[in-house]
Formats: sequence, C-alpha cells, structure tokens
Amino acid sequence: MPIVPTEHFDVCVVGGCGHAGLPLSIAFALRGKRVVVLDTDAQRTEQVRSGVMPFFEEQGQEGLRRVLATRHLVVGKGPEDVARSDAVILVIGTPIDGHLAPSFRGIEAVLQSYKPYLRDGQLLVLRSTLYPGTSERVLRWARENGLNLQIAVCPERIVEGVALREIVSLPQIVAAFSSDGLERAKALFRVLTEDLVVMEPMEAELAKLFTNAWRYIKFAAANQFFMIANDYGADFDRIFGGIKHNYPRAQDLPAPGFAAGPCLFKDTMQLSAFTNNEFFLGHAAMLVNEGLPYHVVAHLRRRYDLASLTVGILGMAYKAEVDDGRDSLSFKLKDLLEMHAQRVLCSDPYLQQHGLVGTDEALSRADLIIIATPHRCYRTLDFGAKPVIDIWNVLGRGIRL
Repeated sequence: MPIVPTEHFDVCVVGGCGHAGLPLSIAFALRGKRVVVLDTDAQRTEQVRSGVMPFFEEQGQEGLRRVLATRHLVVGKGPEDVARSDAVILVIGTPIDGHLAPSFRGIEAVLQSYKPYLRDGQLLVLRSTLYPGTSERVLRWARENGLNLQIAVCPERIVEGVALREIVSLPQIVAAFSSDGLERAKALFRVLTEDLVVMEPMEAELAKLFTNAWRYIKFAAANQFFMIANDYGADFDRIFGGIKHNYPRAQDLPAPGFAAGPCLFKDTMQLSAFTNNEFFLGHAAMLVNEGLPYHVVAHLRRRYDLASLTVGILGMAYKAEVDDGRDSLSFKLKDLLEMHAQRVLCSDPYLQQHGLVGTDEALSRADLIIIATPHRCYRTLDFGAKPVIDIWNVLGRGIRL
C-alpha cells in the first residue's frame, strides 16, 4: 500500500546528523527550505533534536538553534519522512574494505531499507564520494524495483569545521541522468550558490575522487621532500620557505605532516580500484603518507633510548581544530611507539575519548613530546627543557627530527 505524505518537506537528508549531512541541512534550512534529517546514530540524533551540535562546526551551534526554532529543520522520527519529501539526499559513508576495494553494501542497505518510502518523481541526490559508476548502479536499482526516480550526483567538497562557510562559497557540481533531473538539481543547489558546474554523472564522481587524490598526492610530495631533507640533517622549514618565497609556481606545495582522515586515503584507494590497481601515483602517495609515522619513530629510536622514556603525543584528531579522530595517523604513531617506548600518553583538547589524558598531564609526565596535530593552542605551551618533535613547525623552530 503506498504511503501518503502528510507533513511536507522540500528535502530529506539521510545521514543528516554527520559531518557532511548536518551542515548541508542547516545551510538549506537557513535559506528557507523545509528540511528533515534522518540518521542511524541515535546519540547524534538526540543531540541535534535538543539543539546541540554533535561536533565542532564554525557557526554551527548558532545556525542549528536558529533553524530548529523556525522549524525549517526537523529531526525525523522514522523512514516515513522520506515519503514526505520532494528531494532525498543520501549522505552516507562509502568505505573501502580490508582489501582496499570499494564497498557498496552501505548504499545498497540504505536503498533497500527506504525502498517502501521512495516515491515516483522524487529527486534522489547522491552527495557522498562515489566509486565511479555507482550512480548508474543506483539508477539501475531504481528501475529494477519499479521506481521512477530522478537520480542526481552532487558531490560535497567541503573542509570539515568550516562546512557552513564553504557550502555557499564554493561552486556546486551538479549532474543527473535526465534533463528534468538536472534542472531540479540545479534549482535545489542554486539556493546555496549561483555558481553551478554541470557535468555528466560519472564525470562528477571522478571529479570528487580526482580532487581528493590530488590533495593526497601533494601532501605525499611534501612529506617525501621532508623525509629526504631530514635524512641528511637539513631543516626542511628553511628549504620550504625558500622554495615558496615570491615564487608563484611553488605556492601549492603544502607543508609536511600526517595526511589522513576519513577521505583522502580512502578516495585515493577507490580511484586505484577503479583503474585496476594501476593508479601508481596514488599508491606511491599512500606509501609515503602512511610511512611518515614509521619515519618519525625510526629517527627517534636512533636519537633516544625510547625504552626508558615516556612519550607524550599532543593531538589525536586527524587535522587541526576539529574533534574528529577518524583514520588519524596519530593513532598509528601511538601504536608504533608502544612497541618501543616505556609508556605513551595521548592527549587532544578536542577529542573526548577513552584513554586520552589532559594536555597538562601529558606535558608533566612525558620525557619527550611529539606534536602530531597542529592545534593552535599548542603554540603557547611551556615545554620547558623537554625535547619536542614538531614536524608541523607549530612552534616556529624549524622542521627537523
């Protein structure tokens, strides 16, 4: 029996309480759209319902409370809210498995669970990073299940922590399989910006993967240069500054550091899988970036008797000023150090996680400090005479192990 909508929504965001889905939902709601969010994370759902941002987002708390008060944003109570919406946006994880191959199980499971609530004529927007060809697979799934949906691909490209700002300041990529679907996708995302980039669905999928792989490769180049300089006792900060000083062709070279998080490595490996494991540049970048913690520990073992030292790691989030530890290389560094050091203490002012200690405790108990994430608050800490390993050059003393 078909489900008849009662309360109407312009947009339903599935995965709407996550780092990508919630800022998008707030942004639409702030611009007058009626938005309902659904999420499988019960704790985050209740936080959002009560007006509490479940993670750090610039202007997020203020924006969330505002749209909840006007009821432009509603926290859904169940899948029936999908049927009450003109557009359904899927913002769900697209992981790789233990073989570094893409996994479709998450998308397939969501589609199957919401199948009874999807209606002919709805716009279904795929917002997450996709293995190329996934959108066509979703289109085929809809047809095989007798659903006349308009499938669009509009990948997110925001930086975590400033998503609300970037959603409306960056161009939005829009793609669809039909002219009607494209026009509806354009009308929806034109609410956020007039700067729309129209592509074909696979082009949009590849654009997102290419963007993240390119960032990952650039970080790998910087990390490889740092390791070369460090092996020969040179201060990479001086080299880095000299390379970039008034030299426009080097301005896109990033500083070295742990390149990790929930996207860059994963998306580079998705692109590798798409090219039959022949994306050699991506694999080389992975070896460099994933190898940086080994490089750090190898040098520390040569310089210090780690077995007699307590090592303090400052910063467990995957990047500065966020409260997200997913796939952070700080945890890989911790695991490696635990094999060699007497004790390892980990601290992060943004993460509330079992096993972490406060910054003051890490500073007081550790014999050796490693700044693993460049949070701004570390710039003013008093380290006394303790040695500090600072590959991010947070303290401005150079980059040398």
